[in-house]
Amino acid sequence: MKLTLGIVYRPHSFPKLNCFSFGSLGRPFCSSAPSSSPTCVKPQVPLYLRPPIYSTKLCDLKKWHDWAKGLSFSIGSTFVQSDNGPDSSMLCRELKWFMEDAVEDRSLATEDDEEVSMRVDIEELYSLWKQRVQERRPFQYVVGCEHWRDLILSVQEGVLIPRPETQLLVDIVSDVVSENEDLRSGVWADLGTGSGALAISICRVLGKEGGRVIATDLSPVAVAVATYNVQRYCLQDKIDLREGSWFEPLKDMEGKLTGLVSNPPYIPSEDISGLQAEVGRHEPRLALDGGIEGMNALLHLCDGAALMLKPGGFFAFEVSEHSYFVFVAGGRRCSSNCPS
Repeated sequence: MKLTLGIVYRPHSFPKLNCFSFGSLGRPFCSSAPSSSPTCVKPQVPLYLRPPIYSTKLCDLKKWHDWAKGLSFSIGSTFVQSDNGPDSSMLCRELKWFMEDAVEDRSLATEDDEEVSMRVDIEELYSLWKQRVQERRPFQYVVGCEHWRDLILSVQEGVLIPRPETQLLVDIVSDVVSENEDLRSGVWADLGTGSGALAISICRVLGKEGGRVIATDLSPVAVAVATYNVQRYCLQDKIDLREGSWFEPLKDMEGKLTGLVSNPPYIPSEDISGLQAEVGRHEPRLALDGGIEGMNALLHLCDGAALMLKPGGFFAFEVSEHSYFVFVAGGRRCSSNCPS
C-alpha cells in the first residue's frame, strides 16, 4: 500500500524540452467538463525551471543554509519512530537537492557580500523549508517535481506523487507489447492518471507509429498537471486528457480499447489516518482511499474493463505496493503477486 513516500531524486541531467516557450508553461488549464462554471487551474512550474530573477548576498544564503541544516538535524529519528518518515540524514540530502534547484550557480559568488542568483527569494526559502520539516510537506511538492523512470514530472498538491513501484506497470506493458505487436496500435487508456506518469510512459512504449492514449481523472488539478507534463514531453498529439470519473469520459470507446492501465486508490479507509504524515496530510485522499476494504475502485475497474476492451485487449492495474492484476479480454493471466 502507499503507506510511505520514498525519495528518488537526482540532479536534472536530462536535456531541456523545447516544445513551446517557457511562458506557456504557466498558463491556466480550463476544464471543458460540463459544470456551472469553468474550472481553471494553473499548474505549478517546477522550481528548477523557474527563471533566476531573484538574488541575495552569499552571506545571507549561508545563514539560511545553516538554519535549514540545524532544523533538519533537530529532527533526529523522531519522524522515523512516529510514522516511518524521513530522518535527519534524509532531510539533509533533500536540503542539498533543494539548493541545487533554487540557486542558479553558487560557485560564481566567492565573497560574502556578492550577490547569488536564485529562482525564489530568500524569504521563500525559509518558508518552503519550514513547510518541509515542520508541516511535513512532501519534498516533491516543495520543489514541484518528481523524477520517475526517465521523466521529470510536475507535481503539486491535489496530485498523487508517482511511486517507484508503479513503474512495474510500464515494464509489464512493454513486455506484453513486445510479445504482441498488435497491441502497439489502437487506443489505450490510463484511468486516474494523476500526474500523467503512466500515460506518458506507455505512449513512449507504443512508439511514434503506435497508438494513442486517453488519460482520465476526476480531479481538475490532476488533469491540468497531466496536461502540463504531456505538453513538456511533446505528446499532446498522442495523449488525450479527459476530466471525469474512471470510465465516464470513455463512453465513446466502449468495446474499442486496445489496452487499459490504472493505479487506483486501494488503501482501506480506516488505514488512512495511520499513513506517513507526508502522505496522509498532503496527498489527495481521492487518490488513496479505496473504501472500507480498499476494493471500491478495483471492483469498478474490473467490471468496466470487460465492457471497454476489444477482444484480445489488455488490462493491468496496481492492487498493492507490490501486486498487480493483469487481464486479457477473452482470457486472464496474472503477475506473480496477483490475487487468484
